[in-house]
Amino acid sequence: MDTSESSSTETGIETPADEAPPRRGWRRWAMDTRPLRIPAYRRLWSSTIVTAVGSQLTAVAVPKQIYDITHSSAWVGYASLAGLVPMVAFALWGGAVADTVDRRKLLLVTNTGVAVTSLLFWAQAVTGLDSVVVLMVLLALQQAFFGLNAPARTASIARLVPGEQLPAANALGSTVMQTGLVAGPLLAGVLIPVIGLPELYLIDALALCVTVWAVHRLPALPPLDGTAARRAGLREIAAGFRYISRHKVLLLSFLADIVAMVFGMPRALFPQLAAQTYGSWGEGLALGVLFAGIPVGAVLGGLFSGAFSRARRHGWMVIGAVVGWGVAIAGFGLSGNLWVAVVFLAAAGVADMVSMVFRGAILLSAATDEMRGRMQGVFTVVVAGGPRLADVLHGTAGAAFGPRAAVAGGGALVVVLMLVLACAVPALRRYRI
Repeated sequence: MDTSESSSTETGIETPADEAPPRRGWRRWAMDTRPLRIPAYRRLWSSTIVTAVGSQLTAVAVPKQIYDITHSSAWVGYASLAGLVPMVAFALWGGAVADTVDRRKLLLVTNTGVAVTSLLFWAQAVTGLDSVVVLMVLLALQQAFFGLNAPARTASIARLVPGEQLPAANALGSTVMQTGLVAGPLLAGVLIPVIGLPELYLIDALALCVTVWAVHRLPALPPLDGTAARRAGLREIAAGFRYISRHKVLLLSFLADIVAMVFGMPRALFPQLAAQTYGSWGEGLALGVLFAGIPVGAVLGGLFSGAFSRARRHGWMVIGAVVGWGVAIAGFGLSGNLWVAVVFLAAAGVADMVSMVFRGAILLSAATDEMRGRMQGVFTVVVAGGPRLADVLHGTAGAAFGPRAAVAGGGALVVVLMLVLACAVPALRRYRI
């Protein structure tokens, strides 16, 4: 299937011709930055740099404030659920909305909503309200805006860059987000004792103002000519799921992520492993490096994404990445040495980056523009829900069989299930651009 039609053909947005000679030597391994030559994509990507770190400040501040008020980890868990439910609901609806309106306008509204919510977080903290109910309501509101925002943001990429540069664009965006997962919590840990908790919310709100400005400078992204006018309701959401069921390559891309995350994401067992298996290194140190292992590997994978971002056989790249993730997770489960375990986690992070890049490229290239928003809405739900299901599954399996056996078994199961899917349904193996 050839889906490499350029975005200039699709939208009228001009993109500079890519006349650079083939890269040789070490340059072949370095991140492919061609999409940054396109001004519109560069603005969208630049806004991600700011919010990737800023959003993590709030992500740390909210559970910290809830725990300070209640001294209960259970309430921290309830707050996570309070944010997950509206995010899932509004991501599905937001995908349908993104297919019916100007995506730039939707991004302006939703980014402004998130910024206002961050200001409200700051206001309740600085006034000493100390209300868990208020915090959970604000968190639910913020995640609802995020659910509306994410599908439109990702679906817009295919209108801003040529089809052959989608893997590179996804690698650039994913690398920034993974960097935020590492740098944001570290920065929050440094800033809380210095400036206090309320100011973290304020910094996030100010960062979001930069995002709103960058989105304001994007070109208009209305539905393409010829797209039938419709409302964003349950019928359109259902049509999105029917579309997935009829296009096996899209269905397999979602199933690949579900398999990898549900059976192979072992983060729920990190505290137990840090205390029981790697406690000789210091429980705090062990826990910190375990949580950092996968994001650090993903960042490294992004920095050297030139090695794979120009690949054409996107289906095989997804299959290989998920199998590699499973092997690395199984190796982590079998590792008795902390630093060997971290190497396996970093390898899993590299595989996860490859999987994210090519699953994202498949979703943007294999779906028509009038369906891209809904595809990204489902993608947002899968990405957010899979690790949470994994927490339940791994926690239960860890209690029954021990943490290392649960992790190693989960990694092996990922390999087996992915190979079975690849053999049973050839659509993913055959997909290329």
